[in-house]
Amino acid sequence: MGLFDNVLGAGESLFKNEDALEPDFIPKLLPYRDQQQHALASCIKPLMQDRNGRNAFVFGPPGIGKTAAIKWVLRDLNDESEQVKTLYVNCWQKNTTFQIYVDLCHQLGFMFTQNKRTEELLDVLKTLLNTRSAVIVFDEVDKAEDFEFLYSLLNELLKRSIVLVTNYKEWIVDMEDRLKSRLLPDMLEFKEYSKAETEGILRQRLEYAFVAGVWEPLAFKCVVDKAAELKDIRAGIYLLKQAGIIAEESASKKILLVHAEKATRGASEFTLQKSTDLEEDSKFVLDIVKDNSGTKIGDLFKHYKEKGGNGTYKTFQRRIAKLEKHNFISTNKITGAEGNTTIVSIKTETKLTEY
Repeated sequence: MGLFDNVLGAGESLFKNEDALEPDFIPKLLPYRDQQQHALASCIKPLMQDRNGRNAFVFGPPGIGKTAAIKWVLRDLNDESEQVKTLYVNCWQKNTTFQIYVDLCHQLGFMFTQNKRTEELLDVLKTLLNTRSAVIVFDEVDKAEDFEFLYSLLNELLKRSIVLVTNYKEWIVDMEDRLKSRLLPDMLEFKEYSKAETEGILRQRLEYAFVAGVWEPLAFKCVVDKAAELKDIRAGIYLLKQAGIIAEESASKKILLVHAEKATRGASEFTLQKSTDLEEDSKFVLDIVKDNSGTKIGDLFKHYKEKGGNGTYKTFQRRIAKLEKHNFISTNKITGAEGNTTIVSIKTETKLTEY
């Protein structure tokens, strides 16, 4: 064997289709989510018969395919019907009624939204949508600052299926009664993937993205093990990409265990969003924790109120729970002389991605 047999040459790449490792890539086949996809399709099918559809509440932990499964159903619907319009809004990015209406208008081809009031935009949406049927997906719906858009669309649109997506099943418990009574959604739960399912999904993505035969089995196993540990498919897909990049930077013709291990180093601190992407109140709570790391949750709430926080203690607890779920902070329940309490600490912000 020559000294340079395993060195990647100029113009060569380990990647066949790097786009297959992007967060918005939807594979031709989406494994292990047939049940949820069929359930969602059954909510939408009445629209294809010129009847009103059913609404759906989709929930489950982050990184387990909720958005991908929904977009797969929407893509299939677009292939089947031109009459049913599909609309998708990420409420992390568009989090007020006005912003959501502007986004929906733009998706429908109405671009003259400048200087229009919220009520005028709703009139535009009614005009554009009440001559047809529509599926409207509100992803990360718990990030919305107000829900007037939801109340108005449920009231004003004639034939629609509205799909709400969140990581938190309990979010719907706090929904206003006026919304609950109009929404009456089918509940669609997405559960975490098993390790075998995680391996199957990552292997499928590997085959889409990489030249055949470039992954050493132990390197791929390393990524699968880490993704299964994190219970996050998006983390696994990201690590596949990172290991490939590291191997290419090493001019290696193979993705070896050493490349995968380097990619996964620090992956236990993987977070789903950057702190700058958090809604304002969550950022405010995160700043309180940063300034008072290792403090009892009750004392943190006092700091929160002293600095102008206007949420209730229950709301504050939910913010803490979300920040922990996204790996920004850690909590530790302890028992002392005063009874049980929770100590809240900041985590080192080592992030692999902003997926």
